[in-house]
Amino acid sequence: MAKTTNRSRGSGAASGTRRTMTAAARAAAKRTERGHREPGPAATGKEAAGRPEAPPTGRTLLIAPKDENGWDDPPEPSPESFDERKEDEPGSGTPARRGRRRLLTAVLCVLLVAGLVAAGVLGWRYREGARADEARGQALAAARQAAPVVLSYDYRHLDRDFTAARTRLTGHFRAEYGKTTTTVVGPTARKYHGTVKATVAQPTGGGSPAASVVSASPDHAVVLLFVNQVTTSTQVQGSRVDLNRVRMTLARTAEGWKVSAVDAL
Repeated sequence: MAKTTNRSRGSGAASGTRRTMTAAARAAAKRTERGHREPGPAATGKEAAGRPEAPPTGRTLLIAPKDENGWDDPPEPSPESFDERKEDEPGSGTPARRGRRRLLTAVLCVLLVAGLVAAGVLGWRYREGARADEARGQALAAARQAAPVVLSYDYRHLDRDFTAARTRLTGHFRAEYGKTTTTVVGPTARKYHGTVKATVAQPTGGGSPAASVVSASPDHAVVLLFVNQVTTSTQVQGSRVDLNRVRMTLARTAEGWKVSAVDAL
């Protein structure tokens, strides 16, 4: 009877111990599950916000290949794609790029030629203008010196006067002057003892002779002069003074400026 009583007590103690361990395990499992689902009482505010979120639980999905051959590889680039890229590269020599280069070169050449032509024209005009200005002064001085010689004569030395005048003339006017003095002026002057003395008029208060350039170019000039001519002869009592306006045309020659025409206005 005593042994039976001891076994019953020992069996009851072991059963109570197992029940206690089972309850403790269930409580620990529940606490662990609640810890994954929601923060504990102390994890509030910033601590709860800073805590990393627990990874979701669920079934693991396995993604199988599309077919038994596995995944499809991406297509490899073709040689044509490389050619298209080369067309966009700065150093590529495609026909389109070469055409653009030729066009640009042609435009630059045209602009260069146009600039050179413009510079040449401007340079030529500048030189012509400088030569024209130089011609104005030279032609005016030549006209002032030639007028008294060409428009004067004395019956006592006609040959000398006519020869001196011809040295101031050029072209057809020189031949015409020689013909007129030989056939008309010379015989008349000898017959009536005629003399003509011409001078370029000067202002009353002094200054340069009354002459001005009407037009001038590097090789031609037209000068207007006011000429006073004093004439004496057996046909005139005393002397006669004629106030004339004379237009004299001059041309540049190898020997300097010469008179090519004289017109009385």
